[in-house]
Amino acid sequence: MSDGGRPLWHGRLGDRPAPELMGFTASLGIDRRLGPDDVTGTEAHVDMLAAVGLLDPAEHRAVRDALAQVRTELESHTFTFAPGDEDIHTAIERRVTELAGAAGAKVHTGRSRNDQVALALRLWVRREGRALAAGVHGLATVLVDRAGELDDDVYLPGYTHLQHAQPVLLAHHLLAHAWALGRDFDRLRDALARAEVCPLGAGALAGSSLPLDPDHVRRTLGFPLRFENSLDAVSDRDFVAELLFVIALCGVHLSRLGEEVVLFTSEEFGFWRLDDAWATGSSMLPQKKNPDVAELARGRAGRLIGRLTGVLATLKGLPLAYNRDLQEDKEPLFDAVDTLAGALAALAGLMRTVSFDAERMRAAADSPFAAATDLAELLVTRVVPFREAHATVGNLVRQALERGIPFGELVAAQPGLGDEARSLLQPGAAVRRRRSPGGAGPQPVGAQLSAARDLLRRQRAWLESAPG
Repeated sequence: MSDGGRPLWHGRLGDRPAPELMGFTASLGIDRRLGPDDVTGTEAHVDMLAAVGLLDPAEHRAVRDALAQVRTELESHTFTFAPGDEDIHTAIERRVTELAGAAGAKVHTGRSRNDQVALALRLWVRREGRALAAGVHGLATVLVDRAGELDDDVYLPGYTHLQHAQPVLLAHHLLAHAWALGRDFDRLRDALARAEVCPLGAGALAGSSLPLDPDHVRRTLGFPLRFENSLDAVSDRDFVAELLFVIALCGVHLSRLGEEVVLFTSEEFGFWRLDDAWATGSSMLPQKKNPDVAELARGRAGRLIGRLTGVLATLKGLPLAYNRDLQEDKEPLFDAVDTLAGALAALAGLMRTVSFDAERMRAAADSPFAAATDLAELLVTRVVPFREAHATVGNLVRQALERGIPFGELVAAQPGLGDEARSLLQPGAAVRRRRSPGGAGPQPVGAQLSAARDLLRRQRAWLESAPG
């Protein structure tokens, strides 16, 4: 609020705004977390105003000192909000003017809330997006580390249609989730690169007649690019939608991992066991040990998808340039970032401490039928067309089931198979035979582990580099 408790935009309007209007349009409860970013953007803006002569040195010092005081108050949670503060941006400007006097009234020179808000949000996305990438990297690191701890005799059934398909090393299974997270990391990095555009200087929509220098602000804040079109600069929320898409897809990946935790820790599977610190109990059933972390990660994927679709629905009908609808970008973005960050940290803790029942997994994977594909491939090495080999082995499976004859006996008696084929039915034999690159056997998994560790090193180097 300014003059007489009226908002900064009151000049055109004669009457005071209705309390209901202010209550409906105010966003301070949501956007106050942009405070540090607004101060950073405002510091760059006033430095530019001083550089082009729109603030004299004394005014510049007064405003800079006021901004430093505001930053301290925000960081120490001593900043006092006034009843009329409709958003964090006007609250900060009000406080700067209180501290700097007449010089503070010049802070908004050449700037609109439209480009001001867009800048603060991009600065927030830069910081929080990298923090999310660190969370993705952290969970992927846990999965790769756990995979690296496992011996070559720790395997479980691989599934298609949730039916036993072929046995795979548990390391291979864990790494599958790590590779999905690797793609999420890359998508985050790409989305953040497209958010690195400085919009300040676009004004409300058309720039300014004042001698502004947007590139001065861009350089000060470390943005590689500045806006090329002022209409686009204040209306663009592609970077919000893109980040929400990456978050939603990462949430889907966490949901899939969570689903497997739920399945594999159940009595029916019994493959994995939750550490007590990462499980919950039942208020009625004393025997229960529940995988609530995994279930909530699975459930919150729907929430993340909803945040994305909500923002897309908001954006789809907006004419150029700025519309107040864009105020609705922050709540879903902030919630999605918080939700994913929490899920990444919780699943990292769960997966770091979960234990694996190797005997139970091996027992489930050692069904002779699980080697059916290997038997067909053995026939292929004997110059039998694969479709013919497939039919031969499939017929043996059917006979074993219908006639109650052990599969191994039928295999040993089958012309073209014999004892060599029967040896493939021994526990672990099928897994050890996997040799193709990217496959589930010891040799390719060893190479995969090395590649995954190299990827994590490259990701860590990016996280440690400066943004921009």
